[in-house]
Amino acid sequence: MNRGARTPTLEMVAAEAGVSRATVSRVVNGSTSVAPDIIAQVQAAVARLDYVPNRVARSLASRRADVIALIVPESASTVFADPFFAPVVRGVARVLGDTDYTLNLLIASESRPEKTRRYLQGGNVDGALVVSHHAEDHSYVGLGSALPMVFGGRPLIPGLTDRHHVDVDNVDSARRAVAHLLGLGRTRIGTIAGRQDMPAGLDRLVGWREAVAASGAGRASVDLVEFGDFTQDSGAEAAERMLAREPGLDALFVANDQMAAGAMRVLAAHGRRVPDDVAVIGFDDDTFAATLSPPLTTVRQPAMEFGEAMAEVLIALIAGEDVPRRTVIPTSLVRRGSA
Repeated sequence: MNRGARTPTLEMVAAEAGVSRATVSRVVNGSTSVAPDIIAQVQAAVARLDYVPNRVARSLASRRADVIALIVPESASTVFADPFFAPVVRGVARVLGDTDYTLNLLIASESRPEKTRRYLQGGNVDGALVVSHHAEDHSYVGLGSALPMVFGGRPLIPGLTDRHHVDVDNVDSARRAVAHLLGLGRTRIGTIAGRQDMPAGLDRLVGWREAVAASGAGRASVDLVEFGDFTQDSGAEAAERMLAREPGLDALFVANDQMAAGAMRVLAAHGRRVPDDVAVIGFDDDTFAATLSPPLTTVRQPAMEFGEAMAEVLIALIAGEDVPRRTVIPTSLVRRGSA
């Protein structure tokens, strides 16, 4: 269109195509009741006029916003520092790219939970994905079944524990990691566990405890636990405490790769060689894992596939399909130099 020309309207498209306004509206909104030759005629007129449908009007007519919210209840500094989130977003975006949905990323801390609740209840989105939630998050309580929601990880939020979620089997993955350490002949296997208000932190600790307890009396101790918050610095601090408690430590299972990186830094500072003196296994297989020295043996959590599965489940829910409450993504142990 020429500069200064009027923004094309539905009526202008109808006149250009030689059809009624109602016919143009049906074509624009994807109706299947219009003859193929008429659809082609209208689409050609839309292209010639560079017509863009009014999204607000369409959403009022269809009661759909064509928007999906991806909510991360963390601080912005955490989101942009943690390599787990980027591939999850890519996975969600990849699935939505083949649909009419637009992705809206919300970094929403719990400082103003009512703000998030108002937004979700205000007709702005058709559904929501929630990643990295905590037991004390309250922004989603009270939504009931009014809004389709899918959680990344088993929901711990009271009142929402039965909601649809995509997860990995954190308990079994941790058990298999510890079994690998036991198979290497390690007998003093400690763990640096993650936050206990998050499902990954809880379940990976359970898996470690089960594997250590089943290994036989005297081989390992279920008391060799220190806690971090999934950051590299917290892993380093936890490793310092662990070495002070157990000088004979010969293996560590760490609840994510960032904390494992911090722990390996402390082990080196104390003259403890990895893996000769202390074997180390992390969790995630993110960008930290392959760049450490030695490279980190870790449980691969396929983050992109995680995001894809979340988006697919939510789209099915919005469409009214019957979807299993729990979708499990398989993990694998990636063996590298640290164990």
